[in-house]
Amino acid sequence: MTTATTTTLRHGKVELALHQLRGGDGRALLLLHGLGEASPTAVPPQVADAWPGPVHALDFTGHGASTVPSGGGYTAEFLMADADTALAHLGEVTVLGRGLGAYVGLMLAGARPEEVRGAILDDGPGLAGGGPRPMSAVLHRIDPAAPRPPDPYALAELSSDVRPPDYASTFVRQAVHLSGLDPCLAVAARVRPHWLDEVARQYGVVEEPLAAALTRFAAV
Repeated sequence: MTTATTTTLRHGKVELALHQLRGGDGRALLLLHGLGEASPTAVPPQVADAWPGPVHALDFTGHGASTVPSGGGYTAEFLMADADTALAHLGEVTVLGRGLGAYVGLMLAGARPEEVRGAILDDGPGLAGGGPRPMSAVLHRIDPAAPRPPDPYALAELSSDVRPPDYASTFVRQAVHLSGLDPCLAVAARVRPHWLDEVARQYGVVEEPLAAALTRFAAV
């Protein structure tokens, strides 16, 4: 049985926990968790057989074993920079994101098309965010005594994070044109918020089960 090891990475004032769930040769699979979750402590069964190489998992800011900043200020773009920090440490990866991690994985694939060799977008908490358009302003009352992580500010702010479909499709086009992969993104999620429905319609995106997507990108 393999015991996970953890590396601490720095993103600004935040210390990020990057867990190696399985070692080995070849390109790593980077797991990005959903809103309010933490990284798994072992390689998920649905991944273990379909992905042959090393597997790492990142705790986003305010989640899992990563540190919690004071006063919130969370955005999906800030978490993309978390994932970019892990990418700089690992080198080329394939990304598997669930829920919020799927949205972050999409942005990372578009922002770093040469380093992300395929991204898989799967169901999980925080997939929809706050919808395609801004809503009426909501003031969140945060209980200072609430246990953390996950940071209550992260739960409140990232659950209302606006996700415009045309903004999401911009990252698809960047990944398609600059990665050299066809397809470069796989949608395994069954739930389809507006942004993901638009992503699935784009050229260079395939819809298929998780195991098939892992096998596809392992062969790249």
